[in-house]
Amino acid sequence: MKQNTKKQFEKRTVEFYGHGIKHLEDVEIKGRLIVIEGPDASGRSTEIELITAKLEADGHAVLNTGLKRSELVSRGILEAKRDYNLGRKTLALFYAADFADQFEYKIIPALQAGYIVLADRYIYTLIARNVVRGLDRKWSHNLYGFAIKPDLVFYLDVDPNRLIHRVFQKNSSLDYYESGADLGLSDDMFESFLIYQRMISKEFHMMQKRYGLIPINGNRSVSEINADLQKRINLFLEKNI
Repeated sequence: MKQNTKKQFEKRTVEFYGHGIKHLEDVEIKGRLIVIEGPDASGRSTEIELITAKLEADGHAVLNTGLKRSELVSRGILEAKRDYNLGRKTLALFYAADFADQFEYKIIPALQAGYIVLADRYIYTLIARNVVRGLDRKWSHNLYGFAIKPDLVFYLDVDPNRLIHRVFQKNSSLDYYESGADLGLSDDMFESFLIYQRMISKEFHMMQKRYGLIPINGNRSVSEINADLQKRINLFLEKNI
């Protein structure tokens, strides 16, 4: 997290998705929250690195955050997932605890201090995973009622057939949960991956209007995607400083 105070945003109160957190109801923030969503190997992390470098060069203070980064919970999630026997609701609550810890002790303080928080996924991936695994959509939304609405949410939409090639460029095998193997979709891991990723993609398209997701064509090169994201972020910042 690099400190720089050249750029300043106007203060505002936070807007929650639901019930919120009582002691944060009147909190004022000076920063902005930008989210990059998308499946594994969609290029999220690379884009966030590039965007972070550009924002810091332009004089903004930036904090990066993402899933499974809570010092309190992240290790427990990794250990629990190795078992492959974790209940779907238990897994959902594990991830909610990870997010809640980071939200209250990293995201909100950074926004109060005037940082741009760049999130490598937010609540949307977690909700999509829950729904695809058979958990109630309303329950999943309410579970994250304490989360605040970001300023921008981008979704890197990548064709599953292209995505699977990127996964193998990055890793030598497919991830059990990212392939939906726990759902019994297919005995063939490749087919299971394609089915699962299509299900996740469909859920994201359904969430687009409700949560204001901005779809980004993720089938392009890193530089083309970055140019698209940077242009949209620059336009937003120009209107809000």
